[in-house]
Amino acid sequence: MTSPPKRWDILPPAPTDYAASLSDLSPLLVQLLYNRSILTAEEAGAFLSCAYEEGNPFRLKGMSEAVTRLRQALRAHEPIAVYGDYDVDGVSATALLVPVLSSLGATVTPYIPSRMEEGYGLNVDALQQLAQQGIRLVVTVDCGARSVAEAEAASRLGLDLIITDHHTPGDALPQAVAVIDPKREDDAYPFKQLAGVGLAFKLAQALLKTERQVPLCRECSLPKEEDWLDLVALGTVADLAPLVGENRTLVCRGLTELRQARRPGVAAMLQEAAVLPQNVDAYVIGFVLGPRLNAAGRLESAFASYELLTTLSQDRARVLADQLGGQNRERQKLMLQGVEKARQEVVALGDQRVYVLADEGYLVGLAGLVASRITDEFHRPSVVIALEPDVSRGSARSISTFHITRALDECRGLMERHGGHAAAAGLTIRNENIDSLRSELLRIADRDLTEEDLVPSLKIDWVQPLTDVNGNTWQQIELLRPFGVGNPTPVLASANVEVREARSIGTDRPGLKLKLSDGRAVWDAVAFQGVTREQLAPRIDVAYTLQRRTWNGQTRLEMIIKDVRPAGYVAGLQPKQARHK
Repeated sequence: MTSPPKRWDILPPAPTDYAASLSDLSPLLVQLLYNRSILTAEEAGAFLSCAYEEGNPFRLKGMSEAVTRLRQALRAHEPIAVYGDYDVDGVSATALLVPVLSSLGATVTPYIPSRMEEGYGLNVDALQQLAQQGIRLVVTVDCGARSVAEAEAASRLGLDLIITDHHTPGDALPQAVAVIDPKREDDAYPFKQLAGVGLAFKLAQALLKTERQVPLCRECSLPKEEDWLDLVALGTVADLAPLVGENRTLVCRGLTELRQARRPGVAAMLQEAAVLPQNVDAYVIGFVLGPRLNAAGRLESAFASYELLTTLSQDRARVLADQLGGQNRERQKLMLQGVEKARQEVVALGDQRVYVLADEGYLVGLAGLVASRITDEFHRPSVVIALEPDVSRGSARSISTFHITRALDECRGLMERHGGHAAAAGLTIRNENIDSLRSELLRIADRDLTEEDLVPSLKIDWVQPLTDVNGNTWQQIELLRPFGVGNPTPVLASANVEVREARSIGTDRPGLKLKLSDGRAVWDAVAFQGVTREQLAPRIDVAYTLQRRTWNGQTRLEMIIKDVRPAGYVAGLQPKQARHK
């Protein structure tokens, strides 16, 4: 099995009536908006200004019950626990909700389970521990939607449970005071893609709105929304939540706060990573801050990340930021080893529609990262299981045409527990059932996936002669930031480009450094994603994104190559059929 070649799909041109409705915008920007399903002038205005309407938190099913029970606990001075998750979304949600509850006068205990020892979500031992500490109310963030048995155990222990989660629920909801999840079938909230930290934010909004209307703590100093928007941006981007609709508004607002670096932990992380605060964007969250915050939970305890995000001490923040930076470098080394092991196993297995890889050599904290790399490289759903005695845990990642959690739902009898969403899931399984799980997933994949599904698609936003690509092109693209899931960085294509120079670069991440020419200007370009010297003819058609690079005080545009074809390839392509109504 080798990495399959990409299919270039030129997105359909914007209709003339649509372009006419946005006549004050450039043709490039009109096309990019259309490609992102922005179909009216009103939507275009909201998208470009990051000003989507934020939903009323009380439209979330269960929010009223949650606020009522929390205010009852505040009135009675009941201790409260916030039960989070060990990834950035769960940690940032915990770091948001604990101070908000504390500002209302509550005594709050944060609890973040160990990835290695406890695994994802609620577990009975942790609930017993909290009950023994005198906790009577537990609020989950980023977990709990499928914890039916654990909710029953909580009830037996005398614990009331409020669940906030954004993962797809199972057939039955846990018994709790409230289950707040926009993916509930009976939920009326208009935006369904909030991250776990986004739901914690909505709960905080509802609590503070009610407190301002009917105060319980007149001497309390209530926080402002801006105080936590940096956390909302961190968790939302790092969890790969779609950056559309309300998420786009929240992340835009949160990036403004992150660039102020008022939180000591954020300032310390940026300093450790040599990133200027004013340069923070979604990329920095996804590839610089997020991996550092995740590294603690992958290798040791995620509580270090929670402490980093909540400490008020600059000295302590620097110590923790250095610790997480070191753990992230160790994580990178171990992940590369795991990916190489998995790659060799996939090559040995040959072409399959889904890969289930299980071995003692995989680390449970890195299984998701390894699965993600395998899915990206081979364009197949993958499950990576870190074998342990008797019962093992693993992570799954998938392609856009295969809902991995629904597939696992069909195999529920083979697993102790599982959960997730369309693109990613986690599972716990007895070792004797792994072969059966592999067989079942292969059966489901053979049934549901077509040959076309197994060819990775490279969506081309705009075809333009390289001669016409310039600083104005960059400025138009920049209006669409922040980029991420649901709003990918625009991919351009240019035909008949001359390859002037090509040389190899990098070791851990080998690639090519190129000089390309349109006959007038010479462009610097880099390629990392499977582009080889063998693919380079004297003249090529090239698909790429643009980035701005500063070196020795000079700033210039550079091409990031996504794929190449011999010259003439683009001329033979037809745009895909319009998929908008």
